[in-house]
Amino acid sequence: MNYKLKISRQVREFQAVLGLQHRRAVKQAIRDLAREQGDIRALRDDLSGYHRLKIGRHRLIFRYAPGRIIECIFIEERRLVYEMFESEMSRIIGTE
Repeated sequence: MNYKLKISRQVREFQAVLGLQHRRAVKQAIRDLAREQGDIRALRDDLSGYHRLKIGRHRLIFRYAPGRIIECIFIEERRLVYEMFESEMSRIIGTE
């Protein structure tokens, strides 16, 4: 049974500015994610509860939500993604 996908604005905007080849790869990888296919790993330490999907040189950060939903939260190049995501989460949590 497939998961329902919830795609964040950041993921949509990032995907929109990618070149055609990378944009197609991200789109296909996200579709595959609904069937839990792909290079998926659970994150640890401060990012515990989140997972990453490897898409070439990019990493998609997501989490499983109740009701068989996968929330695709953040995407960026591998060398930047974890630091930027952690910083963004700290900023969001600090404003709540």
